[in-house]
Amino acid sequence: MKTMTVAMLVLVASGATVRNVAAQEARSAERQMAAAVLAAPEDRRGDAAVLGYDDRGAVVTLREGSNDLVCLADDPESDEFSVACYHKDLEPFMARGRELRAEGVERELLGPTRWKEVEAGTLPMPREPRTLYALTGKGYDAASGEVTDSYLRWVIYVPFATAESTGLATTPNAYAPWLMDAGTAGAHIMINPPRQKE
Repeated sequence: MKTMTVAMLVLVASGATVRNVAAQEARSAERQMAAAVLAAPEDRRGDAAVLGYDDRGAVVTLREGSNDLVCLADDPESDEFSVACYHKDLEPFMARGRELRAEGVERELLGPTRWKEVEAGTLPMPREPRTLYALTGKGYDAASGEVTDSYLRWVIYVPFATAESTGLATTPNAYAPWLMDAGTAGAHIMINPPRQKE
């Protein structure tokens, strides 16, 4: 009985060790940076700033950038792979979103809360178009640099734009750009290409 108990403890401990090693590997700066920039156009990746996660799960700067892109690494705590690169002028808006999530603000209130702050002049937001690239998938293989079942989409922020000012539809369309959150500080054009068929 004692032998079985010891064996079980060893198995549990080794399982925890494997999980800890996996978590540490997922949080390594090199791995995070390599994966994060995959959302950006190839010719913009090398000079982009990269934000990632430290051992406590806090967002930190992994690399300073010298162009106008900021890339956010995949959250190691998430089951799905998701990275994004966006114009540096959007960082205050994005950072505020992360801050609100950390405070426990519900997802559906993240937009309206920030929009009010932009309108009040307490949250910077560019008035000209700014682009965000979002890359998602089921997983990431660091050895090959490949994303499993990858899907790249584009978001162009156009604050306060409307259907009338852009000529775009405001209902989702899988085959054409459309305007989401029209008339708000967070108005943006969604460009979702069709997913590849397996």
